Amino acid sequence: MSINIKLKNQNSNLDEILFPEAEQENSLGNWIVDHEEGQLAVDVYDTKHEIILRSAIAGVAPENLDVFLHNDMLTVRGVRHTENEPKAQWLVRECHWGPFSRSIILPSDIDPEGISAVLKDGILTVKLPKIERSKKIKIREA
Repeated sequence: MSINIKLKNQNSNLDEILFPEAEQENSLGNWIVDHEEGQLAVDVYDTKHEIILRSAIAGVAPENLDVFLHNDMLTVRGVRHTENEPKAQWLVRECHWGPFSRSIILPSDIDPEGISAVLKDGILTVKLPKIERSKKIKIREA
């Protein structure tokens, strides 16, 4: 199974990415979301040629994950489903079940066509290749 990577251009509505199930309350742009959404913990590091995001996403199927790139913002969004809600009193409840997301502002320009996302052993790895802005050009004799 592959992870759905969606590229959004500058003209895309950012609210569609950040609040896909939200309803607009009024013309001032206040939003009401009908569910609680968990925040995804991530590690992001910068190498010479790419930015890499890693996150522990155990229990989530690849078809329940989306990765969006909108200008310089990367958003990972998904849903972790629980099989059966126990009919018992909770003693400790730390796991988040349901929708989650995380948005990161990227420090570099990214090549959107080269983005890859892999989910292996419960770890999501998103590789975002940088666009090379300056390059030394070798002069050759004619």
